[in-house]
Amino acid sequence: MGRIAHRFGLLASSGRKALVPFLTAGDPSLEATVPVMHALVEAGADVIELGVPFSDPMADGPTIQRSSERALARGAGLSFVLEAVRGFRERDADTPVVLMGYLNPVEIRGAGRFAEAAAAAGVDGVLLVDLPPEEAAGFRAAFAAHGIALILLASPTTDQQRLRRLCEEAEGYLYYVSFAGVTGASELLDTAAAGARLRQIRARTAVPVVAGFGIRDAAGAAAMAVDADGVVVGSALVAALAGAGDPAAAADRARAFLAPLRAALDT
Repeated sequence: MGRIAHRFGLLASSGRKALVPFLTAGDPSLEATVPVMHALVEAGADVIELGVPFSDPMADGPTIQRSSERALARGAGLSFVLEAVRGFRERDADTPVVLMGYLNPVEIRGAGRFAEAAAAAGVDGVLLVDLPPEEAAGFRAAFAAHGIALILLASPTTDQQRLRRLCEEAEGYLYYVSFAGVTGASELLDTAAAGARLRQIRARTAVPVVAGFGIRDAAGAAAMAVDADGVVVGSALVAALAGAGDPAAAADRARAFLAPLRAALDT
């Protein structure tokens, strides 16, 4: 059993919901990336989504766009991202790490070479925002050969035919985008509408379903977790870390941000 399935199994057996923080690799500094990952686990993270900086992050709002630009300016390419995961694994062999990004850096390396390098570093899953399920078979096979889950996305605008396919092909967990918009636009979040859609999806797939986009605080996390197996928080965390280049200061900010969300989910 892989780390993702094992972690969600433990959560389900204890009646708890997954807390999945997202941070951009290389921001707020190269040196802070691994310490922040450890701090998030200490504060209650169940899975880490590590953003691969990209020059045209089409699904991301301005907060993560700027974060990605800063990281790229520091030299945080794919090699750095994998090195960060490798460094994280020196102390943490249990917490699942999912890379979240875009197709281009993977295609440049080739799916097989990328999957081999990612698995060797300790990556458990990959979420590629701009990889449609109709074109994913080759990537899924290459990833599966190295024990890496291809995490799929569903949204409020996903039609029933495609949703059926996503539910059948989902690996690790299915990421539900809570509204039709970019990351961080919390004013678009409608928890009632998202909850109805989440209940429908969870009834149709064998993997856990986590909800992301627009969740920025403890209240939002708790509300969305009612109908999801877990929640993803990204832009608000990235904003909280911005400017804290010192690794210890960044780790402190990460713990202070995430701990209230963990408490809210557990109560």
